[in-house]
Amino acid sequence: MSSNVIQGSIVALVTPMFADGRVDDACLADLIEFHIKNGTDAIVAMGTTGESATLDEKEHCQVVKKVVEYAAGRIPIIAGTGANSTTEAIHLTRCAADAGADACLLVTPYYNKPTQEGLYLHFKAIAEAVDIPQILYNVPGRTAVDMLPETVQRLAETKNIVGIKEATGDIARAVDIIERCSDTSLYGDFVLYSGDDATAMDCILKGAKGDISVTANVAPGAMHAMCAAALAGDEALATKLNKPLLGLHETLFIEANPIPVKWALTEMDLIKTGQRLPMTVLSDQYHEVVRKAMHAAGLN
Repeated sequence: MSSNVIQGSIVALVTPMFADGRVDDACLADLIEFHIKNGTDAIVAMGTTGESATLDEKEHCQVVKKVVEYAAGRIPIIAGTGANSTTEAIHLTRCAADAGADACLLVTPYYNKPTQEGLYLHFKAIAEAVDIPQILYNVPGRTAVDMLPETVQRLAETKNIVGIKEATGDIARAVDIIERCSDTSLYGDFVLYSGDDATAMDCILKGAKGDISVTANVAPGAMHAMCAAALAGDEALATKLNKPLLGLHETLFIEANPIPVKWALTEMDLIKTGQRLPMTVLSDQYHEVVRKAMHAAGLN
């Protein structure tokens, strides 16, 4: 594997906002410093956790540009640029490339439920239109479409499609994709990332190269250490490091992401209370549940 492949704990960064929903640029800069200081290996800007679905195209491109600017080459930046319109996805991907992002993360087209052939042609068109490393993103629980391993294997033949974030939590499927795309003479450095914190450790131990993580927003140092141990094949150490995080892996999804993780970051005084409708503040009934998970992870 070449040295430029992004590995480890990759935070799916929240987009900090004021109470009225405006993006808080100063807080965004502070969050990037927080992650660099605490060992996060790479940042995804404008993914699902970043509320990409509620920012318009101009805002989306501006956040990516700011993250690249604030990171200043100190940490790889992956821009979420997926859309359910191929034309829009190409535009967002081009914006990210122009901003200097290191790679793009492209979710499967949501809501319109394309066929496997439609998925193949969609991602192939984006890859051919914009010369930047591109990572596929399969999360059927949110998009209502499931990109099958066979389709991933076809897309892996495209030179600048370099990996996939597989967020089903299905370890057997992850292993299947890794095995299908392991012929380096054909697929180059195509890699798989976990997109499910609860199963990320096991996924890495079976060949994934990292975790695109919600938990890393609040526990960046712990997630970096766990992922590093798993990448090194040290199952005992990875298990020990992952144990205090198990509650976070679960409770940060007690309501739709990023509702719980933004509330937790507010509790940590890292961001202000702000998100955009239809997202809301975490329901009162879950506050203590999330607090207990944070405490178990040593966060408060």
